[in-house]
Amino acid sequence: MRIFIIASAALAVAAPAFAQSAAPFTGARIGATVGYDKVHGSDGVTYGGAFGYDYGLTPRITLGAEATLEDSTTKFGGVNASRDAAVSARIGYVLTPKILGFAKVGYDTTRFETNGNGHTNLEGVRFGGGLEYAVTPKTYISAEYRRTEYEDHFGGRDAGIVGVGFRF
Repeated sequence: MRIFIIASAALAVAAPAFAQSAAPFTGARIGATVGYDKVHGSDGVTYGGAFGYDYGLTPRITLGAEATLEDSTTKFGGVNASRDAAVSARIGYVLTPKILGFAKVGYDTTRFETNGNGHTNLEGVRFGGGLEYAVTPKTYISAEYRRTEYEDHFGGRDAGIVGVGFRF
């Protein structure tokens, strides 16, 4: 019985500390992104922004949604990778009080423009993962890898992204 009382007391004291561990990674957020972009063997830079919302499902697990809007400098064979919009579901795990590891999967649509002023939009599945570091309770920096697999046997796209953002 004594062990049960001591364990219960320890859990009661530790529970608020664990509950706070997800705090810097919850709520609405908005940020700017930039990174390396590779499509059909050609390299470029992708840049844009993201906004989302994360909810602390448990003291260590977050669940959220994210939308991104970006552009790219990547060109290949007379085609320019252009506007890229995506929505993703995101799940995270609090590794330390300041570091969140996350994975995401979602829908992506990208505009590819040709030199003859024509364009086509391709849809695909985006997936990836990364780390988010809480600089302060309201600011963060992040790094992630993501892959997009497009329809119509077009192939895929790889990106390494860094970002900075704010929670409110």
